[in-house]
Amino acid sequence: LSYAYPLNNYAGNDWFFGVEVVRFQFSFGQAFYGMDTYMSFIKRHLLKAAAGIALIFVFALPAAAQEVKIGVVNVPVLLDRAPQTKAVMDSLQEEFAPRQREFLAKQKELEDVTAKIQKDVAVMGETERRNAEKNLRDLQRDVARLQQEFREDLELRQNEELGNLQRGLLKEVQDYAQAQGYDLIVGDGVLFASTAVNITEEVLRAVEANFQAQGAR
Repeated sequence: LSYAYPLNNYAGNDWFFGVEVVRFQFSFGQAFYGMDTYMSFIKRHLLKAAAGIALIFVFALPAAAQEVKIGVVNVPVLLDRAPQTKAVMDSLQEEFAPRQREFLAKQKELEDVTAKIQKDVAVMGETERRNAEKNLRDLQRDVARLQQEFREDLELRQNEELGNLQRGLLKEVQDYAQAQGYDLIVGDGVLFASTAVNITEEVLRAVEANFQAQGAR
């Protein structure tokens, strides 16, 4: 009997009692990008998604205005350094930690069962071998299911939190611009901005202050 489970993350095959057993060799870090790499993955997607959005806010200009107050915000830098971004990543990490533990336990079970079968195959009877085959296939399916469900749920939650983060920072920039009397704030798509008009640091300080104030309440 030949059995090969169709999962791209399996690497290498073993043969015993005429059964091809596919070794399950991806770690949690590989399957789910590792917690550090995984959070970097989320951050990269946050920045990538935000980079395609031009934060251009035009406020009503007085008819007799002699000067227009213009500011430029580096959106990727703002997203990367805003405390809200870290809060989102920490929240997702905490939310998915139980799923991480569940997967690791199931992966360890698969590894243990595979090792035991390989060790005892020579003394197994026919019925015992058939039961071992079924158990191994079931475990492989369980691990593959956990991986697929994790990735789908992670993507869904990531998109939800990304939308909330973008809307929150958009409101922060708008509030700052209005409070400081800016007529025009330009975001992405700027090829050059002098320090005189680049207000990213000022906006970031306001964002950090608001975040701390919210946490104190």
